[in-house]
Amino acid sequence: MFLHKHPYQPFINSDTTKLIVGTLPPPRFSKGELLEKDVDFCYGSYHNSLWLYIDKIHNLNLRYDNSIEAIEERKAFLIRHKIGVCDIVESAERKKMDASDLGMTNIKLRDVVGYLKKYPNVETLLFTGGNSKNGPEYFFRKHLKAYDLKLKIVEENVPRIHEFELGNRIVKTVSLTSGSGAANISISRMPLYKKLKAQHPEFNTFDFRVMQYKAFI
Repeated sequence: MFLHKHPYQPFINSDTTKLIVGTLPPPRFSKGELLEKDVDFCYGSYHNSLWLYIDKIHNLNLRYDNSIEAIEERKAFLIRHKIGVCDIVESAERKKMDASDLGMTNIKLRDVVGYLKKYPNVETLLFTGGNSKNGPEYFFRKHLKAYDLKLKIVEENVPRIHEFELGNRIVKTVSLTSGSGAANISISRMPLYKKLKAQHPEFNTFDFRVMQYKAFI
């Protein structure tokens, strides 16, 4: 059994208005066994693709390697756009050394609501996945119960949007389509994707995520 601890502390500043919320990076990040194109930072897995979407949306021409420069490029982008990262899982146990959310057991969650109270300028949470078991929205719903809070639906279509009251402010949540390969199946079944694919045969699941993420990041 492998104890999979999150290798990065939340990246949040006093003026942060949006938080990207995922689960855990692949186990190799916790073990310090990065691949050549990995970046030693939040969402640094080259195969996760989040930074590839952001790179495409903002035309950043980012580096994809183990250098300090690659880390600083990403931090600078987040600071400039008042975006933070606060994954919801602090640690979990795994039988297999993979990044599957379903493979996590004995899960310890981070106090995301506590961070929201500490950083009152945060108004939006961007989940890198929906409400499927062990996904970020799924865990956040469980986390809210400890505070006697719950999400209220705002938009049912993907990406689903919810909101909840926290003190005297409203916090919005957006459940973006996961960057995992498994999510490509669900994307291919979406009417909007089918329509765009029929109109533009070269259109693919990467393009679909870029289009979706562009509205929020």
